[in-house]
Amino acid sequence: MNAIEIKGLTKNFGSKQALKGLNMTVPVGAIYGFIGENGSGKSTTEKLMCGLLVPDGGSIKLYGKDYRDAEVRSHVGVLIESPGCFPNYSVWNNMLLQAANLGIKNAEAEVRKVLKIVRMEGAASNKFKNCSLGMKQRIGIAFALLGNPKLLILDEPINGLDVDGMRIMREVLADIAKLGCTVVISSHVLGELEKIATHYGIVRGGKMIKEMTAAELEASCRTYVALQTKEMNRAKALLACKYSRVEEDENGLLRVYDAKEPEEIVQYLYDNGILISEIKTAKIGLEEYYIDLMKEGK
Repeated sequence: MNAIEIKGLTKNFGSKQALKGLNMTVPVGAIYGFIGENGSGKSTTEKLMCGLLVPDGGSIKLYGKDYRDAEVRSHVGVLIESPGCFPNYSVWNNMLLQAANLGIKNAEAEVRKVLKIVRMEGAASNKFKNCSLGMKQRIGIAFALLGNPKLLILDEPINGLDVDGMRIMREVLADIAKLGCTVVISSHVLGELEKIATHYGIVRGGKMIKEMTAAELEASCRTYVALQTKEMNRAKALLACKYSRVEEDENGLLRVYDAKEPEEIVQYLYDNGILISEIKTAKIGLEEYYIDLMKEGK
């Protein structure tokens, strides 16, 4: 059984078609990285899954049941945009209010448990307005974890965080997944998402264009040889005559994508009077894979 199965999902806002028959499959226990450009339909899809919007067509199933089923909805935790907290109340009191709103028994014990999961137990007495952005995002996740959900839907929880904030958030999300919770997380910070996601879904123009596992991504990411020489322009021109894709990266290195071995490049340039000062083999990551995929579509 999958945690989420979406087929042919459509949604219109007036004359604008936000979703155009989107399909999506999220296995139970996955950390699913939901990726796409601004306006591609990520947030709309998440809001439809949560019942915040009504679809115009298609179907949404959560754990094999219609997403409107009361029982299945009771096992879904959501953080869309930011948590709705009272700024002058403490983290603890905001959490207790949310627990009361959800009708949770043993509220204090439940609040302590989720605050510990999100690394906020030491800041429970802080007023919400005095918390950092990273702390506020973790409080929002704590809200979503109340009631022990099986499915957690998070919209951009790591955007805007500093390095330490992103590290803590990665650890929190990994711990949540270990508890058996399926996590759907949208983000533009692809380098961070790559460190924790087990599955990916890439959307463009309201359609799902690619779904894959982390292992499939690893196998699909192209290996390249990066090099540096004192004659970069001449080396680039020479290499472009022999290899189909040669380009300069942001670090000022030449990348050659279809060379079998670095040694063949060294020999080729040496035969043409060019010495290499630095050379290495590497592989593109999720961000570059995503950018290449977007370019192909355009």
